[in-house]
Amino acid sequence: MKTKLRMALKIWLAIYPSITLFLYLFSEILSGYSLPVRTLIITVVLVPWLIFAGMPALDFIQNIWVKKTNN
Repeated sequence: MKTKLRMALKIWLAIYPSITLFLYLFSEILSGYSLPVRTLIITVVLVPWLIFAGMPALDFIQNIWVKKTNN
């Protein structure tokens, strides 16, 4: 259970700021589209970002933090 909770927290830490920034930058451009199209665009951009950049970045930061706390 603890591992799943940590994974959920890491995913949230990657996706929440990403969605917030994406909406901040592109909300005016996306406002003319229907909700399903906006959702499609957001997920097409942010899912690969999360898999290939967001989570690896958090893993890197976590590894540095773990090494520092173990020393």
